[in-house]
Amino acid sequence: MALPPQNQWKTLDKDLGRIDRLEEATHFVARPLVAPGIALAFVALTGIGAAVFFGAQPGALVVIAAAVIGAYMALNIGANDVANNMGPAVGANALTLGGALLIAAVFETAGALIAGGDVVKTISAGIVAPGAFEHTATFIWAMMAALLAAALWLNLATWFGAPVSTTHSIVGGVVGAGIAAGGMDAVNWVAMGRIALSWIISPVLGGLIAALFLALIKARIMYAEDKIAAARRWVPVLIGIMAGAFAAYLALKGLSKVVKIDLASAVTIGFSVGVVAWGVMVPVIRRQSEAMENRKKSLKRLFAVPLVVSAALLSFAHGANDVANAVGPLAAIVHAVGEGDAGASVVAIPIWVMTIGAGGISFGLVLFGPKLIRIVGNEITKLNPMRAYCVALSAAVTVIVASWLGLPVSSTHIAVGAVFGVGFFREWHAERRARALGLVKGKVVPPEERRRRKLVRRSHLIAVAAAWVITVPASAALSALVFAVLRFIA
Repeated sequence: MALPPQNQWKTLDKDLGRIDRLEEATHFVARPLVAPGIALAFVALTGIGAAVFFGAQPGALVVIAAAVIGAYMALNIGANDVANNMGPAVGANALTLGGALLIAAVFETAGALIAGGDVVKTISAGIVAPGAFEHTATFIWAMMAALLAAALWLNLATWFGAPVSTTHSIVGGVVGAGIAAGGMDAVNWVAMGRIALSWIISPVLGGLIAALFLALIKARIMYAEDKIAAARRWVPVLIGIMAGAFAAYLALKGLSKVVKIDLASAVTIGFSVGVVAWGVMVPVIRRQSEAMENRKKSLKRLFAVPLVVSAALLSFAHGANDVANAVGPLAAIVHAVGEGDAGASVVAIPIWVMTIGAGGISFGLVLFGPKLIRIVGNEITKLNPMRAYCVALSAAVTVIVASWLGLPVSSTHIAVGAVFGVGFFREWHAERRARALGLVKGKVVPPEERRRRKLVRRSHLIAVAAAWVITVPASAALSALVFAVLRFIA
């Protein structure tokens, strides 16, 4: 049998090569469409599920539409808000991105389903007077407009890479719909003033507390002559503070949805847990540090596991606290359709509604969260386990302090403000050491050179601050527009 000519094999190889390149190009083009496709499937399944449960009931179409919008909102909360909990741990290399996504998805879902809100205020804590919505239909369109506007704004902010407050987004949506329905007098501007005040209080307080903890670590551990001995003394104390702060934080922001706990009781619980954690960690840290060298790099290993635990606890508390932002208006719509009552101050959140919120947050985190996680963890300032630990600890302590002072704060603003606080403290500390070194060794670094040694990216600071300021007005404007469209269609 005669062999085929050699050029025939060359032609076949070229054809196969072209097919391989075509397949690679197809995969490359299709890859960005995978996440939106899965998200769209989740939203569609939510709508189908709502249709199965409510298809034969009056107002079923409204409930189905609201469920779809609620699922979309939950996806955007997962994409934007959860980065604040996991970003520092990923930036410090204590967790891989995949590990962070897995832990956050599990603990966010657990927090939402185990300790998520049983009830939710329908008019967002008295921001809009109930009389602004004269009819049940008006109330339903207003809540739907608020939910959709908040979701659209979060989607846009995530696309631009700006971590913004979910709570402020939904508040802005309610305000915009309230103004469109009842005019400017329908809004409680005193409550809005308190929310505006939190734009300043949350990041500043979070940044200051994070910077204070980092200063303590530097002064008492990192620059100690015997770093290992100092770590054995102070790391258990810091872990005790973390355990106590998180116990109080979870009692206030998570478990209070199951059992009513006041601030004094939460602090008592936190103090007790903190003392126990300190006692347990003293021998643990002593064993971990036995073979360590007396240098800064060794200290990072002592903070890695506590940092991972703190990120998981933050995710649990976030799921418990913020799931209502995704499904609160949806629960209000379901209540209004079923009971015909738009004036109820609080409504129960059905378990199927909570499931939409928990599932959407987890899907949004896994599909779209990595972008914001990288920004918070890597692109604002360089983090290591000790700095990231200060960020996580600040988030818990700041909530406790703010609750004690009766101040409205945003968990998003606290966490991001803490990252900036750590970065600016590093700048200040580096400048101080450079000046001291110049005085001792006579080597003076020129001011223009010192100005170039910035440890915080100013572009991110400006972008994040701008996004925070315009969140409420932007979501309010979107909500008013959506409300007008819905009223016109209806």
